[in-house]
Amino acid sequence: MTGPVPLTDALQELRDAVAHAPLGLATPGREATARTARAVVDQVDDYLLPRLRDLDAPLLAVVGGSTGAGKSTLVNSVLGARVTAPGVLRPTTRAPVLVCSPVDLAAFSGDRVLPGLPRTTGGGESARDVTGGLRLVPSEALPPGLALIDAPDVDSVVEANRDLAGQLLSAADLWVFVTTAARYADAVPWDLLRTAQERGTALAVVLDRTPPEAVTEVAADLASMLQRGGLGGARLFVVEERPLADGFLPEDQVAPLRDWLRGLAADQEQRAAVVRQTLAGALESLDGRVAAVADGVDEQAAAAHGLADAADAAYGGARAAVAEGVGNGSLLRGEVLARWQDFVGTGEWMRSLQSQVGRLRDRIGAALTGRPSTADSLSGALESGVETLLRSEADRAAERTVTAWRSLPGGGALVAGREEDLGAASPDFAPAAAEEVRDWQGYVLDLVREEGASRRSRARLLSWGVNGAGAVVMVAVFASTAGLSGAELAIAGGTTAVGQRVLEAVFGDAAVRALAARARADLDARATRLLGAEQDRFDELLGVVGGAPDAAARLRAAVATLAAARGVAA
Repeated sequence: MTGPVPLTDALQELRDAVAHAPLGLATPGREATARTARAVVDQVDDYLLPRLRDLDAPLLAVVGGSTGAGKSTLVNSVLGARVTAPGVLRPTTRAPVLVCSPVDLAAFSGDRVLPGLPRTTGGGESARDVTGGLRLVPSEALPPGLALIDAPDVDSVVEANRDLAGQLLSAADLWVFVTTAARYADAVPWDLLRTAQERGTALAVVLDRTPPEAVTEVAADLASMLQRGGLGGARLFVVEERPLADGFLPEDQVAPLRDWLRGLAADQEQRAAVVRQTLAGALESLDGRVAAVADGVDEQAAAAHGLADAADAAYGGARAAVAEGVGNGSLLRGEVLARWQDFVGTGEWMRSLQSQVGRLRDRIGAALTGRPSTADSLSGALESGVETLLRSEADRAAERTVTAWRSLPGGGALVAGREEDLGAASPDFAPAAAEEVRDWQGYVLDLVREEGASRRSRARLLSWGVNGAGAVVMVAVFASTAGLSGAELAIAGGTTAVGQRVLEAVFGDAAVRALAARARADLDARATRLLGAEQDRFDELLGVVGGAPDAAARLRAAVATLAAARGVAA
């Protein structure tokens, strides 16, 4: 019996399933699902796996907040050293700065935490000019066991900065969230605070730049909001709006926060409790977040099915239309009908055949071999008619598929810019159809030869008239009089009957029906193959963006496996 999967293995399995979630179709929920999936993968890579593999690593506190909240000034003031660069430009913090004790530098120099961010070292004013990586600043101002990250603004005008801020907060053991008296009720801070609550993240809130006369009122209001938001356990620090001294906040304003952070660093049990709280909350939050990704994958699968069904309907209709066009007699109009009359003949010859069927065996050789040119002309007219039917239905099916996809979830983006190519039959279709029709005609002639070879007494007769007999079999395939009227009906019906009686005189009634049925089945198969290749253009397009049909089920199974592993590890 297989035992429970270790927690780190279950987490890695879930991470991989989320990373490969198929989200290629532009469905209404794709962007939200993709953001959730990226956030899950980032948190597993940046925080959960590294922390599970080293529970005793230094506590990582990320200082985050809105633009202009004074995060960098607060970090410098808490440390009593200028390690990160505040500024008046927006965005201010553009490169995250990680400050730690020199003793802990090795813990953050490798790829254990935030493996996707390249590392640089050094701080001060130059830190403001570096983007795209994590700056490591060793400082004796921080005790061992604690590291601080000064993160970019969560509401930065630069999307990459906003994304990085969210990624850093998800990698934190502790959020130190900085807001101001003027902005503490804004939507963006509360969106993130709700995220902290949902994930069980350890949290401290700093109410910065608070007018001294408003401290009591504003702090009480914020504390009440935190309580109502399920964050009543968060530590709240208030920093008054005071003049800076050499770029630093007054000591009495930052001492409470500094003392609390140093206390965490010094108290292993308290530090471990913070880690356990955030780790457990983050792991538990994966259930709902990955379930949301699975729902998004279900939406993708439903959209893919809808698009595939639309293509199936269009090309299924084309196959049915070709079959109907072949069998309803409509191909015996116009040029084909004229060539048929040339071939069979009219007037006295036809009347003679009709009145003297008993003598057909004596005349069949002349009837079939005496008109090689008209037989070829008839075959050519039939060939042209079938090709035209195939091209017409292939064009119509492509157009219908593109029209349907434009109106279906995920389809518009797939055909955008490809309408000219996809809205009609492919350039290769016409020559492929011509080749298939010629091959079909060759197949019919082979059938005639095969049938004649089985009757040695008639072998010589058939050898004189294979082409002509084959032409009559082809006409028999299209011999239904549906779709014809008036003179066409009379002529086609009469002349087809004569041709069939000619064949029956040679092969017999049952053999003629079998020949026509086999020829019809072969033509249907060729049409199906041709139109299937055309539909493949759409199916392949879906295949590029689609995923495994069980992708959502795998995600849900990974969640269940992780839940079981968490239960064992608890």
